[in-house]
Parts: sequence; structure tokens; C-alpha cells
Amino acid sequence: MTFDYLFDLDDIEDNNDVRPGPWWRHVLWTVGVTVFGVGLGWAGASSSIGDSEFGLPAVAPGPFGEYLVAWAVIGLLTAGVLRATAARVLVHIPGQIAAVLLLVGTRLSLGWRPEAPMLAAMGAACVAVAALWSAFALRGAVKAARQRAERQRVRDEDAAQAAAAAGGAVRDEDAVGRP
Repeated sequence: MTFDYLFDLDDIEDNNDVRPGPWWRHVLWTVGVTVFGVGLGWAGASSSIGDSEFGLPAVAPGPFGEYLVAWAVIGLLTAGVLRATAARVLVHIPGQIAAVLLLVGTRLSLGWRPEAPMLAAMGAACVAVAALWSAFALRGAVKAARQRAERQRVRDEDAAQAAAAAGGAVRDEDAVGRP
């Protein structure tokens, strides 16, 4: 009993796993993931279980609107990078990655209230992780495309050899992959 059919990538359409669609759907997804991630971070910071000595402090006293706005902008960038990549190639769990990054960043920012340079560094790290995740997805897509092209080339050469062996006259110009 062989399981070759499980690993045959030729039957899988390229567009089945990507998330193509109109631009408004991408924008809506990006905004939704951003609101969800920042909202979870704010909710987690608003209520704390136990004393702050044993974990993250709750929301520090004072206004926190500028931190929420900063993380909303960072979230739009982070989710936008992941969604733009997911519109072209398969990206594993882009929404969860963006939401977790935003949750953690918002939660930390509201608990400790970092200065602007530290907040910018946290935001840059968040966007960099999203870009790295997208780069891995792009690398995998390029590798899969090369493998599909190689398998197709081998099939074409095998078909040309089979036709020549069956008695069909095949010229070198007709063979695939040869000048």
C-alpha cells in the first residue's frame, strides 16, 4: 500500500490556498485583525489576576489612548504585510500571528508605558516578525513552483521519449527542454 497520492502536489491548484479577492476584503480583514489584537491586549491589561508583583502590571495610571493609537497603526502595518503576502501565496495562520503580536505588544505597552523610542522599537520588531513570516511563505512558494516546473519538464521528456520509442518521429526541436 503506497501513500504517493497524499504527497502529489500536482492535483492542488495554486489559488485554492491563497486568499485572493477584492481590495476592500483585504482592508476589512486587516482592520478586523488589528481591532481584535489591540482589543484583546487592552482587555488583558484592564483586568489582572492577582497582584502585579506576580505578573504583568495592569494598566498603568494615566491616559493610554496614544498607546492604543500607536498599536493600531502598528497593527495595520503588521496585518497588512501578512495579508498582502497571503493574497499571493499560502501563508500559514496570518491572522493568528498578527493578533498574537498585537496582543502581546499592546499588553506590554499598557502595563509599563514605554517611552516613544522603545515603543517604536517594539513596533518595528512586530512588523519585522510579520515580514519574516511572509518571507518564509514566499520562499516556500518559490521552492514549490520550481519543483512543479521540474516535474513537468521530466514528464514532457518522458512523453517525448515514449513517443519516439513507439515509432513516432520526434525531432530535437520538438522535444521539450532542448533548443
